[in-house]
Amino acid sequence: MTITIAASGDAAQAVETVVPQLVSDLVASGITAQNPTLWGPDAEDESAKRLGWTEAVVVSTPLLDEIDSLRNELAAKGVDHVVLAGMGGSSLAPEVITRTYGVELTVLDATEPGQVLTALADRLERTVLVVSSKSGSTVETASQRKTFEKAFTDAGIDPVERIVVVTDPGSPLDGQAREAGYRVFNADPNIGGRYSALSAFGLVPSGLAGADIRELLAEADAVTVELAQDRADNPGLVLGAVLAGTSPLRDKIAIVADGTHIVGFPDWAEQLIAESTGKQGRGLLPVVIGTSAPEITAGLHDVQVVRLVANADETREVAPGEVEISGSLGGQIMVWEYAVAVAGRLLDINPFDQPDVESAKIATRALLDDRPEPTPPAFTAEGVEVREVGGVELGDTLESAVAALLSHLSDDGYLSIQAYVDRVANPQLEEIRDLLAARTQRPVTFGWGPRFLHSTGQYHKGGPANGVFLQITQVPATDLEIPDSPFTFGQLVQAQAAGDAKVLAEHGRPVLTLTVTDVAAALPVITAALR
Repeated sequence: MTITIAASGDAAQAVETVVPQLVSDLVASGITAQNPTLWGPDAEDESAKRLGWTEAVVVSTPLLDEIDSLRNELAAKGVDHVVLAGMGGSSLAPEVITRTYGVELTVLDATEPGQVLTALADRLERTVLVVSSKSGSTVETASQRKTFEKAFTDAGIDPVERIVVVTDPGSPLDGQAREAGYRVFNADPNIGGRYSALSAFGLVPSGLAGADIRELLAEADAVTVELAQDRADNPGLVLGAVLAGTSPLRDKIAIVADGTHIVGFPDWAEQLIAESTGKQGRGLLPVVIGTSAPEITAGLHDVQVVRLVANADETREVAPGEVEISGSLGGQIMVWEYAVAVAGRLLDINPFDQPDVESAKIATRALLDDRPEPTPPAFTAEGVEVREVGGVELGDTLESAVAALLSHLSDDGYLSIQAYVDRVANPQLEEIRDLLAARTQRPVTFGWGPRFLHSTGQYHKGGPANGVFLQITQVPATDLEIPDSPFTFGQLVQAQAAGDAKVLAEHGRPVLTLTVTDVAAALPVITAALR
């Protein structure tokens, strides 16, 4: 199944005008040859050690037999439930791979105590935990690992038989895991996290869960020659021009799954685009939307709609101004990785660093170290505590507070909803996205915290300063201790929300925080205020 891309309107004009220059500059062959000079001298050092994804198929193929062997070994012991502890690229790619192949994988990319407790209570006796962290120092993943180690031990299960680690060679986690006797898969250190879908980070948890990772790599391999060629029909160049070559730039990329067999792909692409491009005050904001989202029909000057459709036949007729793409999962992964690298060149930024991600982590650590008393709410309305940072004049009602936040939304801005709640128990919260998009007539993103901090968090701080932010946080009904840690999961997630709000405010971004105890009970109250 090849990749087919059809564009109309400004996107088609971008393909016509930009791609010939990319061909002339030998960009496609340069990416394939891992030429680090393509993004300018300031990016050269980082690019030189971040282009291993172009040969991920070759590098990853030897892992397949080892993954199959381990899966059979676990199955023989009755271990058939895979839990993945990972954040960002370590979780988003396995999630889309396993959902597309229709196999079960519990993705634990959360610190909300209720969500962690739910994972612990689900078939522990049949569970293998895959701990996936490139750096080996991610606080969420380390906390989840220690919690499962204790749970296994308390249940009379040897953690050595139930924990598999994926990390870079030589990372802190690599040493700890080998010393503990865990099974370790080392990934290629020359692949950045968001480009790691076809490396050990994507393949180990997906393969253990039962996804056909051989087919996945074969699909990716089928497009590699095409992507390496300096030709006008190279899909990586075409999509790169679509994303970053429109004039004036349509810098909000609305991604719609519309008939594709790939499940959840926009969530993976969201991190790839936002974390790669959102820096130096510019970038592309991915907006994950459904087929009936208000952004599609609003005629917004800065939004480019990209639809993922079922097959090439669907691309023969494209709605005015839109783009349609069809293809296999492995092929799409490779094409979008090339395209975002191309977009980085067009935007004159380094697509392989993430300079603003660390700021929220530092703020979180400071709050965990000091653990100050929570800031009292400005007021409480019907059980919802209301706070602000960044100069939002709240008034004294939920309605006035929401209106005050939205008054900061500019004609070229966006609204980001950030929900630090149990996403397994409260999926209905995502419905407020469309409601606010209809009210504001501007692009609206929705992210589960702290998951989005490893995805769109870079763009929020490093991209254009035109975002406004609505946080929804939850006081946990039951907290959970983290073994050998001075803080609990409840304290961790609260510090992550407060730390990110602090950093956003320091960057001049207004933040409204609504804190609830019972999400389901508070949702009608919040919804009424948002209408």
